[in-house]
Amino acid sequence: MSPSQSQKSPLPVDEYLPEIISALTTSGNLVLQAAPGAGKTTRVPSALLDSELSAGREVLVLEPRRLAARLAARRVAEEIGEEPGGTVGYQVRFDEVSGPRTRLRFLTEGVLTRRLLADRRLEQVGIVILDEFHERHLQSDLVLALLRGLQRNERPDLRIVVMSATLDAGPIADYLGAGEPLTIPGRQYDVQIEYLAESPGQPDGRQLAAQVGAALGRLIEAGLDGDVLVFLPGAAEIRRSQEACANLAARENLLVVPLHGDLSAEAQDLAVRKARQRKVILSTNVAESSVTIDGVVAVIDSGLARIAGHSPWSGVPTLEVGRISQAAAIQRAGRAGRTRPGLCLRLYTRQDYLARPAHQAAEIVREDLAEPVLALHAAGIGNIADFDWFEAPPAPALGAAEVLLSRLGAIDERGGLTVIGREMLRYPVHPRQARLLVEARARGVFAPACGLAALIGERDIMARPLFGGVGAKGGGGAARHHGPSDLLERLDLLTEAGRRDLAPGVLRDLGLDPGAVQAVDRVRRQLLRLAPRGGAGDREGRADASTDEALLIATLAGYPDRVARRRSLKDEAGDLLLSSGGGATLSPRSVVRGAEYLVAVEAEERRERSGSERHLVRLASSIEPEWLIDLAPDSIRESVEAKWNAKSERVEAVERLTCDQLLIDERRVVDSHRPEVLEEIRKVLATAAREAGWWRFADQDDVHRFLWRIAFIGWNFPQAGMTDIGEADIDVVLGEMCDGLRSFAELRAVAGRGGLVNRLRHRLPPDQLKYLNSMAPETIDLAGRRNVRINYERDQGPWIASRLQDFFGMKEGPRIGGGRIPLVLHLLAPNQRPVQVTTDLAGFWQRTYPQVRRELSRRYPRHSWPEIRGE
Repeated sequence: MSPSQSQKSPLPVDEYLPEIISALTTSGNLVLQAAPGAGKTTRVPSALLDSELSAGREVLVLEPRRLAARLAARRVAEEIGEEPGGTVGYQVRFDEVSGPRTRLRFLTEGVLTRRLLADRRLEQVGIVILDEFHERHLQSDLVLALLRGLQRNERPDLRIVVMSATLDAGPIADYLGAGEPLTIPGRQYDVQIEYLAESPGQPDGRQLAAQVGAALGRLIEAGLDGDVLVFLPGAAEIRRSQEACANLAARENLLVVPLHGDLSAEAQDLAVRKARQRKVILSTNVAESSVTIDGVVAVIDSGLARIAGHSPWSGVPTLEVGRISQAAAIQRAGRAGRTRPGLCLRLYTRQDYLARPAHQAAEIVREDLAEPVLALHAAGIGNIADFDWFEAPPAPALGAAEVLLSRLGAIDERGGLTVIGREMLRYPVHPRQARLLVEARARGVFAPACGLAALIGERDIMARPLFGGVGAKGGGGAARHHGPSDLLERLDLLTEAGRRDLAPGVLRDLGLDPGAVQAVDRVRRQLLRLAPRGGAGDREGRADASTDEALLIATLAGYPDRVARRRSLKDEAGDLLLSSGGGATLSPRSVVRGAEYLVAVEAEERRERSGSERHLVRLASSIEPEWLIDLAPDSIRESVEAKWNAKSERVEAVERLTCDQLLIDERRVVDSHRPEVLEEIRKVLATAAREAGWWRFADQDDVHRFLWRIAFIGWNFPQAGMTDIGEADIDVVLGEMCDGLRSFAELRAVAGRGGLVNRLRHRLPPDQLKYLNSMAPETIDLAGRRNVRINYERDQGPWIASRLQDFFGMKEGPRIGGGRIPLVLHLLAPNQRPVQVTTDLAGFWQRTYPQVRRELSRRYPRHSWPEIRGE
């Protein structure tokens, strides 16, 4: 034990420190399960820093909350007789207290993720401790997986310690390849727990404040002789409870102080520091898992917390009031028994407690994954699906994150980080807000864009609707105000609030939530400090219309998939069509009343009476559709829809421009030479022609004759291998003939008069066409007539029909098929009726013609009927 340790107050974990060091030396990793009050958060990191295991390198401690990181760093620094920033420091989002001698550093989760991306091997780090891992924040799961991968591949000397009071230690020990988890009892005194006799249901803010006041009164009547820690869901409930307890606090000389994440470090220190009078600490769940707050002897637990989630619409983090788990309730109650026996008053029933889940579901199975997936791509991990998580997230959530990052331009088609993606990593905000900042910087409006990003990422600053006051540009009533963007209106309010020094009373007069304004302003200022040097000249505030336009374009860059169009410009209430499909309604509180196109930045789902879900768009910004060409080119599609007009027998084409599923522009195509347009028209005309039947456009006899000629070759000369042409081929050829046409009338003009047959001929190879014309010609010459058409029909031989006189002088009938196939001769009288059908012309002359001659001479005396003797 070091000299500094000998001066510390003893804690249960102290006697286990040698065992902890030994176990970590043996296995390389360690899972430590230590009960509340054991001292694991302060004593274990200090002991490991002093051990040979650190090898002179840094020890990093990951804490789930900023307050816990600051308090733990301060407590450890005090125990070694230093101030934070010497040997011990901390680094949380936008705030760092450390120095060149700092070797033990308490960090929040996102900070450690960003350090891993900047320093992938963590060369100067020997041990990483993940404290309170049972909370299973998304970033802690990501950090654990990145550390484990680093340890396996490049840094086998890196040590990983996972600590928690309520963790299921077995699975995490297996994942780390650690030995048996080490369990350490805590210094926990008995805590008496009392419940409400009956549950009033989930109370609203005023009911809850009254319950807190009543519970505090009970504690005072019971002889309260220490501090009280009250767990409430958020800052608004804290403020109401502070007001409800004010009279009682004044009468009993109680110091009532708030404690939540939006407070300054000084205000947080006031809440946890020892005071001369009894304190009532009104806290959110930030006090669940921080170092022991001395003096607390009683806990009032509302059973509620703002539970981290995300907006499925915008992806940004949300905090919704919900019931805590049993594990969290146990953690809260334990705060009353850290230094002496205590009492916990739960503002809910025992049955309510027993009905709660044992643990809150891990964030990785319920949160938006865009931010961690971007970090993984930045770490060079291309195939996210194969990443070795401790608990794998749902595949659909991973896929959605990949799609979003691609739409934001952060990753390329191979999963590599783009220039935009690398710049987005500079800002510790959701990728949507980071993309907004990147675009704003490129357009020279980074400063006001920091306000927009903060407004989106933090809770809404509005305490009442934006229908008057400053937001109404000088209006004094409830007149509705019109503007280009709900975000820009809030940015104006934020600027006005800054001119008035952000005084809470003034903010409330402006209709603003003081806590939200302070949180947004703090993030805005912190983002401003991250501005890259050497960028384009930046405009301060909303100087002119060009500034507004640049900010609106930047907002679109962060939300390219949230484009909407108003169904009717006449309807100010605003039924919207969404680019993602479906509809939405613009909130009556929105100032974006006149824009046809807008970006829906934030929306909430509402279930209608019919059971269907509909989005209510709360925050919107107007856009111009031409901006989409530059910022969302992958979502823009130019298409042509051609429809058949049966009445006019004509194709009518419409050209459409869409953003995803949203129609942006539509116009009738009168004349176009674009190949894709002509092809769409051809397809529709061909389909209509096929359904109508090809015989409506060409002579059936001509077509059938051609087909039967080919069939004739197939029947009589199979060795020729003649290509078969059938009805399907006719449909194909007719479709090809539709190229450049729009109507049945035009198709008849090109397909009739042998046009279709001529196109069918071209489906035959030249040698086959030559063979066809030779062996099955279309016509034949007779002694008295040229080019007599040969008729080819199914199920009978080829035949010709001509006047009897045309055959005078012929001893035999003509043959085709290379002389193998005699033609059937239809010998016609002057009235065009056959007097004989035969293939034996010589036999006809010898046996039949003399009698036929006598009959024809009598009936047609003007014709010459010479005598012919057959040989």
